[in-house]
Amino acid sequence: MKVSIVYWSGTGNTEAMANAVAEGAKNAGAEVELLPVSAANADVVGSDALLFGCPAMGAEELEESEFEPFFSSVEGSLSGKKVGLFGSYDWGDGEWMRTWQQRVEAAGGVMIEDGLICNNAPDDDALSACRALGEKAAK
Repeated sequence: MKVSIVYWSGTGNTEAMANAVAEGAKNAGAEVELLPVSAANADVVGSDALLFGCPAMGAEELEESEFEPFFSSVEGSLSGKKVGLFGSYDWGDGEWMRTWQQRVEAAGGVMIEDGLICNNAPDDDALSACRALGEKAAK
């Protein structure tokens, strides 16, 4: 089972979440590819499970200069793929995550679970939830 995790992080919060997701997937026996979005390419869609991490930016949007263009480039290849989403936010109610999840589902992606969000830096509970997401992705 190959799990690819692609993320963008400005403050380190989403990166910490990505590392915990990767830890959970590795502990469950998966081959894990952990990539900042700047190092990712469309080949990740060949993985058995795809996990994407991006914080809420601006008016609850995906980061627009790197992450949104990358996600748009692979969005059309998500049909039938196991997909997980995660990210942090500072304000708002998680609208960016609901919109993002709707995009995945509209593209035919199969959500592993609802998108995982945490307010600012992930606490122990959020990191545990991230490890659990990685474990689910590996099964």
